[in-house]
Amino acid sequence: WLSAKTGHFYRLPTEAEWEYACRAGTTTAYSFGDDPAQLGEYAWYAANSDFQYQKVGRKKPNPWGLHDMHGNVAEWTLDQYSAESYQQFVGATANNPWIKATEPYPHAVRGGSWDDDPEQLRSAARLFSDRKWKRQDPQLPKSIWFHTDAKFLGFRVVRPLKVPTQDECSNYWTSGVEKE
Repeated sequence: WLSAKTGHFYRLPTEAEWEYACRAGTTTAYSFGDDPAQLGEYAWYAANSDFQYQKVGRKKPNPWGLHDMHGNVAEWTLDQYSAESYQQFVGATANNPWIKATEPYPHAVRGGSWDDDPEQLRSAARLFSDRKWKRQDPQLPKSIWFHTDAKFLGFRVVRPLKVPTQDECSNYWTSGVEKE
């Protein structure tokens, strides 16, 4: 929709892209260091969120100026979730890794949310989607986008410098498993 509206190509980030942006050149548990006691300066999470998401940008950004990479809302990625997905890259250099979806669930979700504890907000923490997140969807048939039971979920978009071909765009936008 956004791409059609603006004429620019947008998509969800891959898990690798998301983590790269979250870490912002750091190697610590969080983009600001290893001390979860500092989370209140950078993130909305279970201890300070008042049990709801907050307006973006009210906490300190990461070193690259990106706000709310830790907490506030967990964010969709393009990747299929697999507990073992990173094992295939051990000892290797991956070039733009992406675990393309082969089934509707689970997909990888990153960043933690306003309802999570510090452990789930680490730069490397991963969550997987669940079909229960759309249980209350009032539409019949159920929408592929409507997640009434996942108020902790959001997304961030990527606009790559190099515009992909139309076939590549379709490959990013449609995996073939969108409908359950």
